[in-house]
Amino acid sequence: MGHKVHPVGFRVGIIKPWDAKWYADKHFVAYLQEDLKIRKTLRSMYPEAGVSQVEIDRQANNVTLTIHTARPGILIGRGGQRVDEMRSKLEKLIGKRIQLNIREIQQPELDAFLVARSVADQMERRVAYRRAMKQSMQRTIQAGAKGMRIRCAGRLDGAEIARRVIMHEGRVPLHTIRADIDYGFTEARTVMGRIGVKVWVYKGDILPEKEEVETATPAPQAISTPAAETAAPAVAIAVTETPPVEAKPVGEQPVAAPAAQEKPEPVRRAPRPRTTVEAPKAGETATALAAEEKPKPVRRAPRPRTTVEAPKASETAPAHAAEEKPKAPAHRVTRAKPAGEATAEGTGEEKPKAPARRVTRPAAAKPKAEETAEKPVATAETAAKQGEGNATT
Repeated sequence: MGHKVHPVGFRVGIIKPWDAKWYADKHFVAYLQEDLKIRKTLRSMYPEAGVSQVEIDRQANNVTLTIHTARPGILIGRGGQRVDEMRSKLEKLIGKRIQLNIREIQQPELDAFLVARSVADQMERRVAYRRAMKQSMQRTIQAGAKGMRIRCAGRLDGAEIARRVIMHEGRVPLHTIRADIDYGFTEARTVMGRIGVKVWVYKGDILPEKEEVETATPAPQAISTPAAETAAPAVAIAVTETPPVEAKPVGEQPVAAPAAQEKPEPVRRAPRPRTTVEAPKAGETATALAAEEKPKPVRRAPRPRTTVEAPKASETAPAHAAEEKPKAPAHRVTRAKPAGEATAEGTGEEKPKAPARRVTRPAAAKPKAEETAEKPVATAETAAKQGEGNATT
C-alpha cells in the first residue's frame, strides 16, 4: 500500500528523456539545488505564462535552458525585453552564464501540468470544483487524448473534513511502459486551505521503429527478349505437351480418364437401425400409457390403531376420579371433651380422663347435615345437667 511510482520517472530512459542533462561527481548537490531554484523562480516570476517544463543542459560553466510554455509572448515581451531581464536575474541567482530557448506548446489541453493549473486557478476563483474538473476533462478528450484521470483532494467547497474526488474517462494504463502518459501536479491556494490537483493524460503508445531486414536471396532478374522469340517456344511447348485427340463416332460414349478409375470408391457404413416409437391410438390416453409403463408402488398394510373408549353418560366424573386417584390415608380425629366431664373447682376429686377414640373415615365420605345439627344440642343439655348436679353437691 502507498507504493506509488511517478508515471514520468517510470518511463525515463525508455520512451521519455531526462529533464536535466548533466553529470557531476563532486558538485551533484550544488547543481541539483541550482536546478530547483531556476524552475521555482521562472514559475513565480511569470505565473500567467503557463510554463509547463524546463529542460536544463550543463556544459562546463554554461547553462542552457529550454522553456516550454503555452504563452510565449508573455515571456518574450516587446522586442525581447523580458528575455533579457529574465537572463540577468537568473545569472545573478546561480552565478553562471545562461542561454534561453523558448518553445511554444501547440496543444495546451494535452499537457497535464497546464490542465491541473487551470483547474486550480478556477478553484481559487471559487468556481465549483466538479464543474471545473468536468470541463477540463471534456476539452482534453476532444483535443485527441485517449484517456484522462483527474483527482482533487483537500477541503473541497470549504468543508471541515478533507476528502478526495476522482474523475476519469477512457483508458489510463499506468503499468504499460510504452504508453505515453503525461502527469502533472499543482496546488490551489484557497481561503480554507490548499487543495492538491493531480492529472494523468494518456496520449497513445510509442512503439519502436521497425528496422528493414535485408533478405539473403537476391530478387530474380528480368531478361529482356524480343516478343517474337518468346512467343514461338511457348507455342511449341504447348503442342508437344498436349496428346493428340482422336475422333470418335457420335454413338460411342467417352471413356473415363484412367486417373478416375484408379481412385477407390469410399466405403460407406450401413446406417444404424433407428428405434421408432409408435404414437398412442386415439382411444388410449396419455395417462393410461404412463400407468402401464410405470410399475405400481407397493403399499404396506396399515398398522392396527388402539382406540380408547370414551366413558358412558351414566358414569359421572366423580366416580372416574375416585377410581383413577389413589385413596387418601385415614385421618385420626380426636374429639374434645364435653364441658360436663371437666373437674369441678369445689371438689378435690379428679375424674379419670377418657381415652381418645380413633375414627377412620373415607376421604370421599362427608358427614350428613342432620348428624352435625344434633350434636351441639346434645352437648348443651348435658352441660346444663352436670352444672346443676355440681351446684347441689
